[in-house]
Amino acid sequence: MDVADVVVLQASYSNPVHAEAIGVLLNHYAEDPMGGGRPLGQDLLRQLPAELAKRPQAFSVLAFAGGQPVGLVNCFEGFSTFACRPLVNVHDVLVLDGFRGQGLSKRMLQKVEDIARQRGCCKITLEVLEGNARAQAAYQACGFADTQLDPAHGRMLFWSKAL
Repeated sequence: MDVADVVVLQASYSNPVHAEAIGVLLNHYAEDPMGGGRPLGQDLLRQLPAELAKRPQAFSVLAFAGGQPVGLVNCFEGFSTFACRPLVNVHDVLVLDGFRGQGLSKRMLQKVEDIARQRGCCKITLEVLEGNARAQAAYQACGFADTQLDPAHGRMLFWSKAL
């Protein structure tokens, strides 16, 4: 299918088609080596859209080709204290294998940018694995870059602590 025929839209968590697509795509991402290589539990996948819907700062972008889900971006609004404005953090990005390399992530991230601008956000952030050169190239093509406040102190790192 031609990528021009792909529909990119903001998901409605209450729409059963969108809710199912989010679960299917997120599980596909989790099973990929870049997503950890393990499937997510079916209960988690069923509950996820309702839990996202409870959070007004959450939104998702979906891509459909011929009615089938082929891409997903999950986002959360945060806040920049330095800019005193909201920001959007891109949390998950997935394009199914058969649709990679066709500019679909760029179209989905443009939709994220449109939503971020509508919300008055000052920036969009995301994290990417060092070993995922393909994703890094896609993000760079969309204008993303690693961040430094002062080159003397180096690049920002994304750290986490499991609870």
